[in-house]
Amino acid sequence: MEKVKYRLNNPRLAPRRTKLEIPGWAGKREPRADGSREQVWHCVPFSEGAQYGIELFYPYDFELRVTTRDGHLVLEGDWGDPPESTLQWPPFRNFGDTFYTYQILLDLKVPKGFAIRTEPHPRFYTDATGTVPIAVPALVRNWWPMLFFCVFKAPPEGDTHIFRPGEPFMNIIVIPEEAPFELEPMEMEEAAERELQSRRIYANRPNLGKGTEWTSSTDTVFDGTYRHLHRAAKEKSRQS
Repeated sequence: MEKVKYRLNNPRLAPRRTKLEIPGWAGKREPRADGSREQVWHCVPFSEGAQYGIELFYPYDFELRVTTRDGHLVLEGDWGDPPESTLQWPPFRNFGDTFYTYQILLDLKVPKGFAIRTEPHPRFYTDATGTVPIAVPALVRNWWPMLFFCVFKAPPEGDTHIFRPGEPFMNIIVIPEEAPFELEPMEMEEAAERELQSRRIYANRPNLGKGTEWTSSTDTVFDGTYRHLHRAAKEKSRQS
């Protein structure tokens, strides 16, 4: 198992593997049953994607509110006197009114051949308030010894993004530092094989999803076809 090692100047910034908060930003604890409201965690691809990375939590005791007013970025927070160990205070700065930065001072050491990539936290995609900070994607290679700052997108005019104590504000994923692939159309034989697989799954969906069908409160029909195939694929991978 590969290891990601970390070094930081604020213990409350300590990273952890991203978790689904249920109840919380990932939705309510509603069963997959008739009459339930759809929740994002009902979707296996989203759940796996959301838990793939590393989440970071806002480490201060007060809120930071970031607002765009009359085309200018305003950062409001009760920062008080700067601690002796901080190089920049406040650690958040305007960056051209369309972005802002956070002097994060976080070192994540990933294995050779890998890099870290900053991303919005998964709760950004489930939020209905428009207040979740939007981290700008950035790839940092493993030879760079410290993530000195990270960048966020400014909110639209009149909107406010809020950093709250203990809330996750950014996600980091570990990926290969290079993407040495090319895009090309499938050969006819390969395309035919994939089409056959698709048709077989579709034709067998009543059996594959048997016993797991349910209709949501918005009359959307769900079944467990993907979940069953996902479990089978993982079990096959363990046995190989």
